[in-house]
Amino acid sequence: MMPTEVKLVDVGPRDGLQNEAQPIGTDHKIELIHRLQAAGLREIEATSFVSPKWVPQMGDNGAVMAGIQRQAGVRYSVLTPNMKGFEGALEAKADEVVIFAAASEAFSQRNINCSIAESIERFRPVVEAAHANQMKVRAAVSCALGCPYQGEVSVDAVSDVVRRLLDIGTDHIGIADTIGVGTAGRVKQVMESAMKLVPLAELSGHFHDTYGQALTNIYACLELGIHTFDASVAGLGGCPYAKGATGNVATEDVVYLLHGLGIQTGIDLDKLVDAGAYISQVLGRKPASRVANAILSKRPAIL
Repeated sequence: MMPTEVKLVDVGPRDGLQNEAQPIGTDHKIELIHRLQAAGLREIEATSFVSPKWVPQMGDNGAVMAGIQRQAGVRYSVLTPNMKGFEGALEAKADEVVIFAAASEAFSQRNINCSIAESIERFRPVVEAAHANQMKVRAAVSCALGCPYQGEVSVDAVSDVVRRLLDIGTDHIGIADTIGVGTAGRVKQVMESAMKLVPLAELSGHFHDTYGQALTNIYACLELGIHTFDASVAGLGGCPYAKGATGNVATEDVVYLLHGLGIQTGIDLDKLVDAGAYISQVLGRKPASRVANAILSKRPAIL
């Protein structure tokens, strides 16, 4: 069942940087995207069209999209929580819009003050408008392996959200372990349930490494034939629900795993490490990727 090729979506420029407290220059964000595509990434989550009041780090969304030197064959996606966000995405000529819904009622109520069903209905006009403009819609099912407020999330609850998202016309479903509590057995249960509803080519995994399980969970998905995953260069993006914990799995670590299995990604690991080292230097810290740090430690010091 192991795939021979895997597609990675680098979410570092958006999901990775959005919670950084220090201002990050637009030019640095654009340079990161350029370095990612130069490394061979063909799916890049570039920015988010949300209110700068709530996510000030993404306030330069239009400038970032305008500044990218686009490469043929690369898809640039953006997060769009509502129609106003979609209008910004359309003006910026995004290739794909990303929407999201929680598998936990407690999380949905706590974060966006509405039920899961209400949140998904709000996305219906976004999906319709995207399709009317020949744009793909990718959806993330957050808290699919656990919730910081209610704890365990049932497989049935995840499947219900997947069905609802498909009902409004979503093209792709990503199962997200938002707080990084998932383990391989549980991940397989959730993914096997989702596979009954979603074509394999349109199902992906998004794993956080809070408990050090992300690569194990990805391997469990590979055994099921799943071949699309989100990852974040340099492990950008902490877990806001576990103080000091690692967040998104590092793209470098995933690529090292996949290449070791003989699975093709189209990604140049050394150039990817360079991209991660670049943005980490901008942020004033080491990459959160173990693979990146191991490779960087072997390179001669630049005097």
